[in-house]
Amino acid sequence: MARRNLPSLNALRAFEAFGRHGRMTLAADELFVTHGAVSRQIRQLEEDLGQPLTEGPRNRLRLTEAGLKLAQALTRALDSIDDALPRPAEAERPLVVACLGTLAMKWLIPRLPAFLGAHPDIPVRIEESNGAFDFRQDGVDLAVRMRNLNDHRSPDAEVTFFMDNYHGPVVSPDLVGDGSARTLGRLPRLHTVTHLAGWSDWLATSGVAVADSGVRRDFDHNFYMVEAAAAGLGVAIGPWAFVQTDLASGRLKAPMGFVRSGVGFVALLPRTGARPEGRLFRDWLVAEGAATPPPPEPYGLP
Repeated sequence: MARRNLPSLNALRAFEAFGRHGRMTLAADELFVTHGAVSRQIRQLEEDLGQPLTEGPRNRLRLTEAGLKLAQALTRALDSIDDALPRPAEAERPLVVACLGTLAMKWLIPRLPAFLGAHPDIPVRIEESNGAFDFRQDGVDLAVRMRNLNDHRSPDAEVTFFMDNYHGPVVSPDLVGDGSARTLGRLPRLHTVTHLAGWSDWLATSGVAVADSGVRRDFDHNFYMVEAAAAGLGVAIGPWAFVQTDLASGRLKAPMGFVRSGVGFVALLPRTGARPEGRLFRDWLVAEGAATPPPPEPYGLP
């Protein structure tokens, strides 16, 4: 067999990462090297090949036609290598479910024993995740997200709706008073930075007018916001799936009930290479979503 006359494999890997991400810094982060190291590898590759692979100003480099062709070929080749690598037996590899943190805490994990009881041979690992992700790079088998019900398609994932979302004001029993819009309008409004439009969305979908007290308190996560409401720090707009157990226990009241928000919970599977265990989990989510009753109207009146 003839000897292959290839340039540096490290340089090819660095260039492929840059071509995929479009930025030196992101390629460097993936490869655990410096921005300068990626830049030097690409310059060396261009010298070895005798033609430019990138063009434009240094802070906005883009691929040339030859660079784009090479980057796409390298990605396909590296994907093939990754697919051919020996893997642990499927039964030994956990099913990785990337889920919204508060939904995992308040809805998914309390129901998880039912899935594990029915499928004791499938280990499941729940990861908190609410941002962008890559099935292959992040090792995710299934993701749970909230999507617009009118259009929840995805170019790179199978999207399956499994539960509608309802939302409404929730407040500590100590602050609920008569539960009127006038009373709630005097309380601080609680927000989560992961969904700053919570109040405006509810006001639009409910058609209810509630005055703004002018006092605002922000929290990093929905579960912090829910705990803040239970602690008496103000009134929050809570999704039904996130607050159902706190309402049942009496920690929270929902004096105005809940309305559909226009978004729902969906399960995402990769379009290619989805594991059978992931499809089982997706089907279980659909069944659990169907078994979750919608909120009564109103809920938790004093």
